Amino acid sequence: MNQVSIHPLIDDGNNTASENHDFCGGVLQCLCTNNKVEVSVNSQSSHNHACGCTKCWKPADATFSIISVVPRDKVSISKHQGKLHIVDEYALIQRYACRDCGVHMFGRIENKSHPFYGLDFIHTELSPQSGWSKVKFAAFVSSIIEGGTPPHKMSLIRNRLRELGLEPYDCLSPELMDVISIHAAKKAGIITE
Repeated sequence: MNQVSIHPLIDDGNNTASENHDFCGGVLQCLCTNNKVEVSVNSQSSHNHACGCTKCWKPADATFSIISVVPRDKVSISKHQGKLHIVDEYALIQRYACRDCGVHMFGRIENKSHPFYGLDFIHTELSPQSGWSKVKFAAFVSSIIEGGTPPHKMSLIRNRLRELGLEPYDCLSPELMDVISIHAAKKAGIITE
């Protein structure tokens, strides 16, 4: 089969860095040469995945971005906050990007009734530290068509994701979809725990 590019950090089968369960965070840095925006993350990441949506930042040569979540209260801007701006203030996830290099540093949900409120979305590939959680699945796979991927390549891409150990979903993983459904059921009073 022809090699299909997913993302430079996972194409070689390494699946990013070695996951370290004792790892408790690090910093994320934008791609500017000087005066890098720096975001401190004081937590291990969770639900790390390859994302095919057209909203997330990804390197120019990547088909998918790499996204994970961390508790919102574990994220702080430690350097050059003035360089950050919100890409789309009306989007559900407000993505904070560097004005100079364009890299998305983190995404935040401000809607307190959203099931993922309290979690920030981060790109662990922007960290010089290793030990972040591994990429475990691929989400919004069909959305790469909206980003310009020819539809006839989709079966090759899904096969390549599976070869890399990343189950492809056209939404989120079943575990995260359960979180959304549990939140909706609690809000409707169907369940109370």
